[in-house]
Amino acid sequence: MSGGREGTVAGMAYGIQAQGDGRHRWPVALRAPVEARTWRELVYALLNLPMGVAGFAWTVTSLALGAGLLVTFVGLPVLVMALGGCRAIGYAERRRARALLWLDVEEPGPVPRRRRGGLSWLGAQLGNGVNWRHALYCLVHFPWGLFTSVVSVSLFTYSWGLLTYPLWRWVFPVYFGQDGLQVYDNGKGHGWRLHTPADMVLSVVVGGGLVLLLPWVVRGMAHVDRMLVSGLLGPSRLATRVTELESDRGVVVDTAAADLRRIERDLHDGAQARLVALAMDLGLAKEKLLEDPKVGAKMVEEAHGEVKIALQELRDLARGIHPAILTDRGLGPALSAVAARCTVPVTVTVDLPARPVPAIEGIAYFTVSELLQNVSKHSGAGRASVDVWQIEDRLMLQVADNGRGGADLSAGSGLAGLAERLDSVDGVLVVDSPPGGPTRVTAELPWRV
Repeated sequence: MSGGREGTVAGMAYGIQAQGDGRHRWPVALRAPVEARTWRELVYALLNLPMGVAGFAWTVTSLALGAGLLVTFVGLPVLVMALGGCRAIGYAERRRARALLWLDVEEPGPVPRRRRGGLSWLGAQLGNGVNWRHALYCLVHFPWGLFTSVVSVSLFTYSWGLLTYPLWRWVFPVYFGQDGLQVYDNGKGHGWRLHTPADMVLSVVVGGGLVLLLPWVVRGMAHVDRMLVSGLLGPSRLATRVTELESDRGVVVDTAAADLRRIERDLHDGAQARLVALAMDLGLAKEKLLEDPKVGAKMVEEAHGEVKIALQELRDLARGIHPAILTDRGLGPALSAVAARCTVPVTVTVDLPARPVPAIEGIAYFTVSELLQNVSKHSGAGRASVDVWQIEDRLMLQVADNGRGGADLSAGSGLAGLAERLDSVDGVLVVDSPPGGPTRVTAELPWRV
C-alpha cells in the first residue's frame, strides 16, 4: 500500500506537511537563527519576566488578603476579586501566546451556577476549577518567567556578542585602555583578554555555535510555555468534551434526518410509484383476462417485469440503508462488492484481526462507498485501491487513485460532509490530493470491539 502503515492520520498529515521543507535551499539549522519564529519566541521569553512578576504579585497579595479577611464576610468577595484578576491576566496571556507563539487556546466559558443570588454567585466563582487553574498559572509562571528571561538574555548576549566581537573590539583600546574583552583574571594582573587573531577566530567560532544553539533553546522553552498556557489557561477537558459531544450530537441528528428524507424520497419516487402503477396494471389485466385472454396475459407478463424492477429498487434501497452482505460476512466481502460496482478497477486489501462493532463497521463501509463513488464520478482515474487495517485502537481506511487530483476538504463538497460524519464518532479524515494527482484519502475511526 502506498503511504505506509506506520502511523495514524495525524502522523500522516504531519509527514505530508513536512515534505514541503525541501524547497528551502539552506538547512533548517542555518535558517533557524534568522527565522521569524525564533525572534517571536525570543520576545515571548523576554516578556515572561514582567508578566510573571505582575501575575505573581497580584495573586499572592490578593489571595493572602482575602484569606486573612475570611473571618469577616469581606474575605469571600476579595477572594472572588483575586480570582477575577487572575482570569484577566489569563486573557492577556492567551492573547500574547496567540500573537507570538501562534497558539490558539479557546476562551474558557462563563462560570455556571445553579441558583440565583449573590451567595450562589460567590460559591460558583470559588468552586470553579478554571479560576483556580488561572491562579496556579500566575504562581507557577513567575519562577519560570525568571528562568526563561535570564537564559534568553544571557544566551542572546553572549552568542551574538561573541559572533560580532571582531567588529566592536576596537572600543576596548580606544575607550578603556585595554587590549580586549577579559575572559578571566588571576588577581595579579595576569589574565586572558581576547585580542589576537587566534582569539578573534575562537570568538567567532564559539559565538557562531551559540547562535546556532539559541533557536533550539528558545523553542524548547516556548514548548513549555505552550503547555502551560494550553493546560492551565484553556477550558477544562470536561467542558471541551461536552462541547464536542453537543456538536457531534447535532451532526448525528442532522445526518439521521437527511437519511430519513432520502429514504422517504427514494420510496416515494421509486418503488412506491412503481407499485402503485403495478396495482393499476394488474387491475386492468384482471378485466382483460375475461374479455381478451391474450391481451390480459401480455399485461400480466409486463406486470411481472415491473415487479422484478420494483424488487431490485427495494434491494438497492436496502443496500443503501445497511447491506446484508456487511451483516453476514463482514467488511472485506462488503467492500469487495462495492469495488465491483465501481467504474474504475479497484484493488481491495482488508487486514483486520476481528470485526469492529456494527456501528463503526457500517460507518467504515459507507465511507469507502462514498469515496469510491467520488472516484467513479470525478477522478478520471485508471485504477484505485482500498486498504483497511488496524493500528492499536484505531481502524484505518485509505482510498487512493491515480486520477487528476484537486480534491479539497475545505471546498464544502461531499468530502466535508463525510468529515463531519467521521468527527461525530471521534474519527478523522485527511485528504492528500495535489493538482495532477494522485489522490489519497485516509480515514481514522475508533476501534471498538
